[in-house]
Amino acid sequence: MLQDDMLALPMTTDGGGMGDFSAPAPAGMGGSSLPVPKLSGKAKAAIVVRLLLNEGADIPIEDLPDELQMELTQQMGKMRLVDRETLYAVASEFAEMLDNVGLTFPNGLAGALTAMDGRISRQTASRLRKEAGVRQFGDPWERLKALPPEDLASLAEAESIEVAAVLLSKLDTAKAAQMLVHLPGKVARQITYAVSHTSNVTPDTVDRIGLSLAGQVEARPDLAFETTPGQRVGAILTEAAAAKREEVLIALEEEDEDFATDVRKAIFTYGLLAQRMQPLDVPKLMRVLAIPELVTAIAFATDEDDIATNDFLLDNMSSRMATNIREEVAERGKVKRSDGEAAFGLIVSAMRDLVTTGEIELISDEEEE
Repeated sequence: MLQDDMLALPMTTDGGGMGDFSAPAPAGMGGSSLPVPKLSGKAKAAIVVRLLLNEGADIPIEDLPDELQMELTQQMGKMRLVDRETLYAVASEFAEMLDNVGLTFPNGLAGALTAMDGRISRQTASRLRKEAGVRQFGDPWERLKALPPEDLASLAEAESIEVAAVLLSKLDTAKAAQMLVHLPGKVARQITYAVSHTSNVTPDTVDRIGLSLAGQVEARPDLAFETTPGQRVGAILTEAAAAKREEVLIALEEEDEDFATDVRKAIFTYGLLAQRMQPLDVPKLMRVLAIPELVTAIAFATDEDDIATNDFLLDNMSSRMATNIREEVAERGKVKRSDGEAAFGLIVSAMRDLVTTGEIELISDEEEE
């Protein structure tokens, strides 16, 4: 009966070029140990992998290029028994090799781009990806899963229902649900029903679909702006005086009503604080505001939404601070429009800075509805 620690030597072949292998001596028979046979690099790799698998190690062999995976598997298929002395010699050589490693580099261009992410320009990274091809980047589905839900929805809408069903099936449940939210109701229903017909789809088909979709993503041109035109104009008008903001919006509505609607959605004013901020985040905003700015803003507020924001802020700060601010507002008197709008702008700007740094999170339009 073979022992558990006996692993594979290659089968004898006439010209396989697999090294000079002699039959292993039975354990305990003979007083002298045999010299360690010469092994090829492939044979040593197979022995190390077999040993690690026997020990229960989780080796990410699937991360290797397809050619190396095939060569390793074919090599292991040619192996038979390995005596303990050979096993010990190969394992010792492997351990010594690991001990002598001082620095490692990423495996291939895909790993290099990952390591350099954020340190080279987007244009350079994009050009390297296109030159290397999608397959150079390992599993295309990993890249697809990293896309935002709205981009995935756009891909799904542009493809057939069957391809979109495969895409939906490959995503994790949370990302898949978010993708469906960004799809029209009819399309979302068709795709979810089509998932019921994916039981016979082969892994090769899924791989080809992933490569095709990832190729479309890589083929997209780099955009100069990360935000939409409506968001950019909305951010600008947020900082503008109220009269000028309304003047521009009226003119935009006359030119393009849809674009004006997008701009209005992107504008954030003092009066929206009560609608978009969480009550628990008010103390965080208070810590970065100067009291005179807040007093000026509260004293200047006259519109219904602005007054609602006054009440929202005062109700969710400490009672002592709220009392002091109310007293200062009563003593302040009338505020000039320029001073009041400047105070509004400073408060909104401070709030947006907190959102950018992740200290607070605004209520989305969908949640508000």
